[in-house]
Amino acid sequence: VQLQASGGGHVQAGGSLRLSCAASGRSLSNYAVGWFRQAPEKEREYVATIRWSGGSTRYADYVAGRFTLSKDNAKNTVYLQMNSLKPEDTAVYYCAAGSLIWSSYSYSERYSYWGQGTQVTVSS
Repeated sequence: VQLQASGGGHVQAGGSLRLSCAASGRSLSNYAVGWFRQAPEKEREYVATIRWSGGSTRYADYVAGRFTLSKDNAKNTVYLQMNSLKPEDTAVYYCAAGSLIWSSYSYSERYSYWGQGTQVTVSS
């Protein structure tokens, strides 16, 4: 599976961005697609996950209610709609895919395939 993340940019606090994660090479029907982020000098942290089959979603507490996952089956693409952005959301965002046990959705090591990352910068 090859993943291509896009959609990052520079916005003011309170603004919105929509990230995309386009997959190729294999159907995602047996996978979950997750988003992780890494800010400068910080460790990578979990953001959100969607299970392709059925569309179940999970969110980290610090993005719940502001970020929303969706998918387009025909395009094999996952979207992360980010609203009410805060300066602390500034990071490189990575999408990842894995055939994982659902209870392990927040563990980055459970994801086998990773995209290249897209920069999100939120200024105050």
